[in-house]
Amino acid sequence: MRSTVQVIYPQHSKLTDKEKTNICYLSFPDSNSGCLGDTQFCFRFRQSSGRRVSLHCLLDQFDKDLPVYLKKDPAYFYGYVYFRQVRDKSLKRGYFQKSLVLISKLPYIHFFHTVLKQIAPEYFEKNEPYLEAACNDVDRWPAPVPGKTLHLPIMGVVMKLRRCFCPVFLHSQMLWELVLLGEPLVVMAPSPSESSETVLALVNCVSPLKYFSDFRPYFTIHDSEFKEYTTRTQAPPSVILGVTNPFFAKTLQHWPHIIRIGDLKPAGKERYVASLMPLQKTISPWKSPPQLRQFLPEEFMKTLEKTGPQLTSRIKGDWIGLYRHFLKSPNFDGWFKTRRKEMTQKLEALHLEALCEEDLLLWIQKHTEVETVDLVLKLKNKLLQADREHLPVKPDTMEKLRTHIDAIILALPEDLQSILLKTGMT
Repeated sequence: MRSTVQVIYPQHSKLTDKEKTNICYLSFPDSNSGCLGDTQFCFRFRQSSGRRVSLHCLLDQFDKDLPVYLKKDPAYFYGYVYFRQVRDKSLKRGYFQKSLVLISKLPYIHFFHTVLKQIAPEYFEKNEPYLEAACNDVDRWPAPVPGKTLHLPIMGVVMKLRRCFCPVFLHSQMLWELVLLGEPLVVMAPSPSESSETVLALVNCVSPLKYFSDFRPYFTIHDSEFKEYTTRTQAPPSVILGVTNPFFAKTLQHWPHIIRIGDLKPAGKERYVASLMPLQKTISPWKSPPQLRQFLPEEFMKTLEKTGPQLTSRIKGDWIGLYRHFLKSPNFDGWFKTRRKEMTQKLEALHLEALCEEDLLLWIQKHTEVETVDLVLKLKNKLLQADREHLPVKPDTMEKLRTHIDAIILALPEDLQSILLKTGMT
């Protein structure tokens, strides 16, 4: 048996010998798997300890706008494999094996499988020259932007990708089938724009076929056909409805296919974890950002009666017992750490914005030079933190803060100006 493997990986992620060995072993199915012909699969492996992670990778800005389950994985690599095994009587064990592997930190299974399906068969026939040409096409792809349609050329074919399916990306094949078959489908989104974008993307996903059933990019309770679509006396019609009103979560719960996009809130009060966030009025520019309230499991359990899944789910069962077990699981621990980090970053961003709204030149008139220098250093640290941690600040806030720093430095004596200008970029 003769086996060869070709690996494609980002230039900024140099692989260690241990990682290369892992890839080689994982790129071929077990000998008893019986995979003849062409097969696609995915594997995941831990990156070597001590690796220096790039803090300014092209994907960092894109990554921060994604839901947590689509973000790049800092501790793992994903391998997307196109594997071919064919009989070859000229070889001792009678088989020839070849794998093309695409290495990434992104869990975009369907997307990368589509890319491999496009390039791998030709590569197996034409080898390195074809692969080099395909990689040159990929190198020219624009940076991905959530909500924007991307046109990605590769070997004479243009793939179109839109990020509005981001929360349900892994189910894109199933969605295509539902639309193709004209199944009743409800899209529940947090805003009219996301509702309409998603419905239109669904309708277009069967192109070049035209979608001949009805579709409503944004459907409300005031629509003249509201009663027709919400009745339970007959089966739901062949239509795609885009809605935002939480009322529909209960009214349309008998529909067979429901997509929930984004953070759709039920009617009634903000969720328990959100209530741990301090009120914005408690944020003072001259004090450290306030701390989040402590998460108390029993206090959380009391809120489930009014906000639990039993309000919208048709499944009956011990929801309280399920949540008690979930709170002790690593999935909850990972989710809560991520959520806590997001809220802490939001507090830091609000604190930074509060600083920018202050008249800092008036402040320095009432304080000593030592206090003023200390303020400049703190503001510079805020800038570095906002950039390093990708804090969710408003677009003009960073520029406003730089302007404040420059103005304060110019108001100081020349000797202090030169020292502060040497402490870093403003």
